[in-house]
Amino acid sequence: MKKAILIPVEKAESARSDLLQKELLDGTRKIKLTGSKGEKFLEIPIKTDIEEYTVIEQDAPEYYGKWQSLNERLRDIIPLDELKYVPSGWQIIGDIIIVSIPPEIDKRKTVIANALLEMYPRCKSVIQDFGIEGQFREPIRQNIVGDKTETIHKEHQCLFKMDVTKIMYSKGNLSERKRMSKIDSGEVVVDMFAGIGYFSIPMAVHAKPKQIFSIELNPVSFSYLCENINLNHVENIIKPINGDCAEVTPQGVADRVIMGYVGVTHHYLKQGIGAIKKSGGVLHYHETTPESLLFDRPVSRIKDAARAIGREVEIMGCRRIKKYSPGVWHVVVDAKIQ
Repeated sequence: MKKAILIPVEKAESARSDLLQKELLDGTRKIKLTGSKGEKFLEIPIKTDIEEYTVIEQDAPEYYGKWQSLNERLRDIIPLDELKYVPSGWQIIGDIIIVSIPPEIDKRKTVIANALLEMYPRCKSVIQDFGIEGQFREPIRQNIVGDKTETIHKEHQCLFKMDVTKIMYSKGNLSERKRMSKIDSGEVVVDMFAGIGYFSIPMAVHAKPKQIFSIELNPVSFSYLCENINLNHVENIIKPINGDCAEVTPQGVADRVIMGYVGVTHHYLKQGIGAIKKSGGVLHYHETTPESLLFDRPVSRIKDAARAIGREVEIMGCRRIKKYSPGVWHVVVDAKIQ
């Protein structure tokens, strides 16, 4: 049976605040009004027995709906003036929830994490996200509830194993990963900045090209890339290469080159274009670009790099992937290289 405290209506708010402070409120059940002969009481749901209150077993507990929002789930647990800071979005990677919690309610992070786990019972951990840092765009993250950080995420019939405290994974790039999975089956592809196989794995699983050279410098990402190649049974298609794209990118071999990293990608354009066969091929170049320079800057950079090594360019198309930051877009330019 589920337990609650029975408290007169006029004393309910002070009792609720006391339970809130002690983190004893059960946020899965509603506070119920009850009483008889003019006396009104509230049944406030609790997680365990409390000596200083009258504890009852609820005959008919009322639960919040399955699709109740996080804000609604917490409205009887977190003070009203703090509810505005409760996050409205989060990311689920495998069986791990990743959420950013504003500093204004950092003291409520455990309550928020437990509420998220109630919403997603299959998940094992909730991890707080603080952004990214460093050359390898490594996440800054800490466990709130649960100690699991490694998971296997399934997307587009592909499996990606990773440690979410060490590896970034953007669901916002799904449409682009699906697009790359529709290339011709006979192609040779060079995937620069391959990470854990974001583009290489879907291409290998769905398009089955002749060969993919997947290049990754970060040793942690490279280790997961190798695991994911085996996990998806595409060892005969993907050749992983651990090294700097400036030094190890194979030249003159590719029908298609993917430059899926953002930040300093333009510094590697000569290597990317040089990887394409002399008979020609396609370059997919990613960049984060201020809206005022969309798409002029990435197109100019491709043309300048191609001209410098004696190649010709035909721009096939430009796409916005997602908003990267205020006033900045993650874009991709498709270019035919001769």
